[in-house]
Amino acid sequence: MTVFSRLVVLLILSLMAGGLVAAPVGEYQPVAARQVVQKAMPSVTNVSPREGNRAIQELYAGDELVGYAYQSLDFVQTPAYSGKPLNILVILDTSGEIVTSHVIEHHEPILLVGIPEAKLHQFTDQYVGLKADQRVTVGGTSTEHKVAVDGLSGATVTVMVVNEVIMKSAHRVAAELGLVESLSNARPPMANIQTGEFQQKSWQTLLGEGSVRRLKLTRGQVDDAFKGTAAEGVDMAAPEQREEPLIDLYTAYLDVPTIGRNLLGESQFQWLTGELKEGEHAIAVMANGDYSFKGSGYVRGGIFDRVQIRQFGDTFNFRDLDFYRLSDVYAEGMPEFSEMAIFIIRQQYSFDPGTEWTLELTVKRQTGPLDSEFQVFPLTYQLPEQYYTRPEPVMTEEDMLADQPMWVQVWYQREFQIVVLGIGIGVLLFILFFQDWLVKKPKIMRWIRHAFLTYTLFFIGWYAMGQLSIVNVLTFVNSLISGFSWKTFLIDPVIFILWAVVAGIILLWGRAVYCGWLCPFGALQELLNEIARKLKVPQYTVPFPVHERLWAIKYIILLVLFGVSLDSMATAERLAEVEPFKTAITLKFDRSWPFVTYAVLLLVVNLFTRKVFCRYMCPLGAALALPSKLRVFDWLKRRKECGNPCRLCDHECEVQAIHPDGHINYMECHYCLDCQMTYFDDHKCPPLIVKRRGKRRGHNAPGHPEEIPVVQVT
Repeated sequence: MTVFSRLVVLLILSLMAGGLVAAPVGEYQPVAARQVVQKAMPSVTNVSPREGNRAIQELYAGDELVGYAYQSLDFVQTPAYSGKPLNILVILDTSGEIVTSHVIEHHEPILLVGIPEAKLHQFTDQYVGLKADQRVTVGGTSTEHKVAVDGLSGATVTVMVVNEVIMKSAHRVAAELGLVESLSNARPPMANIQTGEFQQKSWQTLLGEGSVRRLKLTRGQVDDAFKGTAAEGVDMAAPEQREEPLIDLYTAYLDVPTIGRNLLGESQFQWLTGELKEGEHAIAVMANGDYSFKGSGYVRGGIFDRVQIRQFGDTFNFRDLDFYRLSDVYAEGMPEFSEMAIFIIRQQYSFDPGTEWTLELTVKRQTGPLDSEFQVFPLTYQLPEQYYTRPEPVMTEEDMLADQPMWVQVWYQREFQIVVLGIGIGVLLFILFFQDWLVKKPKIMRWIRHAFLTYTLFFIGWYAMGQLSIVNVLTFVNSLISGFSWKTFLIDPVIFILWAVVAGIILLWGRAVYCGWLCPFGALQELLNEIARKLKVPQYTVPFPVHERLWAIKYIILLVLFGVSLDSMATAERLAEVEPFKTAITLKFDRSWPFVTYAVLLLVVNLFTRKVFCRYMCPLGAALALPSKLRVFDWLKRRKECGNPCRLCDHECEVQAIHPDGHINYMECHYCLDCQMTYFDDHKCPPLIVKRRGKRRGHNAPGHPEEIPVVQVT
């Protein structure tokens, strides 16, 4: 072993050790929630759980309620880049404005070891003063409909998740507290009744299609509803009476001609439509049984206290002026009713006939001279779709995007990167499928390769943040164990697309194509080494026996990381700093000096010996190499003379993936295609030189054995 070889081995081992211990491995300690509250609102003297939802803490300054605090994990569990949800402490004031938002726990690799956490807190500080129901986007320009906050370079996906967690949880909590309107109560465009068509229909037909709805209550059902209350045992039915009906209740919406005219008859329907003003609606209520839905309260106070309408969370009561006697009904096959009424829903209630509503029947039982217990029994009504139309809601592109899952929003925002990445992958596939034609033009092929490596470094790496990592592999394996979710991997479109492509490439060509063409750090090393060669920097080759043994290092690192990840993914992510990808590519060397020094040392070694890290230390390369034996294609051509007697290609292979016997080790190959350019070059490949000269001199005739010329290897 030469002196330089020993130095290379020692440097590799020392750099590997330095990478493994560069990051602290202590457990992440979240900031105490009470400290955040004290810092944001020093006047708070008492914190107590809210009655009805203990996840919300009420903040008091003396006896005055001044705000609310909660942890986002109790309300929103959106997975972040790591696949695990964030926990953010959010404080709202009594008007629904955000007082502060502070990330108290996360598992993001880029923030655990990478971007200073202070920058994340600077990002969340932008939410101070925003209303809980405002629309907030990361990046872009603020408008009257939305507020744009500045992103965080290198952690785009993470801050988009932070934005969703803060605003979605804030809106949910503020709506529960009544500080903003709930999204669940948001109304669709008002339905329009189909008034022009009429069809003769029987009572059974109307009942069957849902135009008439029924609620039948037995005495036993009502008795059971009062169990556990003060009215238990009051007016109870005898055992033999439990199955007797207390009330058999029906309701129908009358504005639709097919329903109204069939039930009321022509003259009564025309009278009703003449009574209704714009925006008013009529329903029929009919019943049999001992219990009256009208009662007698409306006589004394003018309000019907046994029936009401509920829609969108609002209730509509009926007064005596909203009531009309229903004298007769005309639908064929309709039973006789002991009690019938028409109720008018007035305009101020903004009733939507196309949205589900409920007729609530209240049953009261007296427990004392002034005390009583109530139970409410709902009769749900949904007008059949054929009787109404609803205009499509007017939504902007931003409105539609805001309703999509987080990963869809991220893909939309990174549309340009996805398109350009797709074009690049298409170009690479063209190169691979037409490689035999391209390598016959060595100058053009080298220009194409250097151009593609430049694209990989600058676009895929530094711009689109598309550097794959062993952390991705460990996260995938961990998700298979703990619970797989596509959302975890779809959250970053560039990484997802690259992994999808890499999976296909490994099955077709092995790991070589990714390491040689799509890895940004690999591209950085190769381009720097090419520049070094142009500047006449001396190049050193590791002796093959030593080189062959150094391959094992990356597999050992992979096994260590995998074993640690089974116990603690967070620790494995810190140990994965053996990869300089985050420093050199994701953060563009904007990092503390130990990490930058480690990455720079690897690049300096690369100036003298190409891709030292990739060949001996990269755990990602090791992980990709393992399934390479399953590849479909062996498109790198060899001759019977390769290795014996000709060894030109194995001496020229910069990553020493060609064994002395001439065969290519696909688990170590980077698919640079240099050997293929030699293979097809009849001025460089010795067997082809012999063949060309033999044709010219006639030595290919019988009796003239071919000779392989000696070619000096520089």
